[in-house]
Amino acid sequence: MTINRRLGVLHGVRVLEIGHFVAAPFAARILADLGADVIKVEPPGGDPVRQWGEQIDGKSLWWSVHGRNKRCITLNLKTERAQSIVHALAAQCDVLIENFRPGQIDKLGLSPETLRRDRPDLIIAHISGYGQSGPYRDRAAFGAIGEAIGGLRHLTNHRPGASDLPPVRAGVSIGDSISGLYAVIGILAALWRREGRDGDRSAHTIDVALTESVLSLMEGMLPEYGALAKIKQPTGGGIATAAPSDAYPTADGGWVLIAANSEPLFAKLMGLMGREELVGAQGFRGNQERVENVAAMDALIADWTRSYGTSALIDKLTQADIPNSKVYTAADCASDPQYLHRGMIQSVDDPAFDGPVTHVGIVPRIDGENGVRWPGPPLGAHTREVLHELLAMNDAAIDALRADGVV
Repeated sequence: MTINRRLGVLHGVRVLEIGHFVAAPFAARILADLGADVIKVEPPGGDPVRQWGEQIDGKSLWWSVHGRNKRCITLNLKTERAQSIVHALAAQCDVLIENFRPGQIDKLGLSPETLRRDRPDLIIAHISGYGQSGPYRDRAAFGAIGEAIGGLRHLTNHRPGASDLPPVRAGVSIGDSISGLYAVIGILAALWRREGRDGDRSAHTIDVALTESVLSLMEGMLPEYGALAKIKQPTGGGIATAAPSDAYPTADGGWVLIAANSEPLFAKLMGLMGREELVGAQGFRGNQERVENVAAMDALIADWTRSYGTSALIDKLTQADIPNSKVYTAADCASDPQYLHRGMIQSVDDPAFDGPVTHVGIVPRIDGENGVRWPGPPLGAHTREVLHELLAMNDAAIDALRADGVV
């Protein structure tokens, strides 16, 4: 596999995405951002995400990012001819990624066995709610369900007794995104094995569950339960295992996060507060005592932070080299000099909006590459191009498919 680094480290890898909503399309976007040729298959009505979020003239701003760097084609997979086209395209791809319910692609005539007849080493990545096996296999699930069953929704809530409101959501579809990242890791590992020194051209199947992806992030939750029968509880803005580390109020109604949970940092913070006598005092000796005494300690810190405006407090903490930040909004992110310096805030021309759309940059940075090649394209924008290029179809054949509702 020859890589042209100017085109991205995954240049030369071709991915067929049969995904919808968030998880598989997110994974495919990461691969596309890194240079893979991603061909996204959509039904004639399009991926529902094209209608999500804020819109201008019926066009989703989110789609500009969600579909970027991909070539989009339309296929009605309920027709046999469309299924045949997917088989032919898959034969020229390295990876296929999908996030239908388990067994659904088999019903569409696109089982791994049939897809690999013409491409035996095709890497196939499945993303689903509960995985391709097990008693919950056929249950419906979205990211929010994965977050609940994975234990995250319980832990993102307020402290017990602090609120009667429903458990708090993370704010984005993090369960979908995390499962998408795990799918990318699995795909890259399979590509490494396939292209590696041992020449193993075996087919590899990646099975990612939303629930398991979230559960894998839960740090000490399971070992603490297994050994101590302790059920980890939500801590609101704090951290159950480290203190002080929370958001503290300011004089102008803001909040500043302060993370001073190491011994040198705690000593620096107490020095700023004029409370040096608390360093090493009972209830403050070491992280464990501070965790046990967190309510009283946080109250002391909050009394101090309320004496300063947000900017003044941040300046004071930064000069003392204590980790801190205000709680960023979209406006803060878009104007942050660090993000701007590293190309994480990009203005991408999008013809759908007759001008630029603000995009998040590409993560991870590899050899300094961090460019968006094109925004999420219109529905079916590349159907003719892809069928010409990969399947050698002429215009008349493509027009006939369109007339018959296949594309």
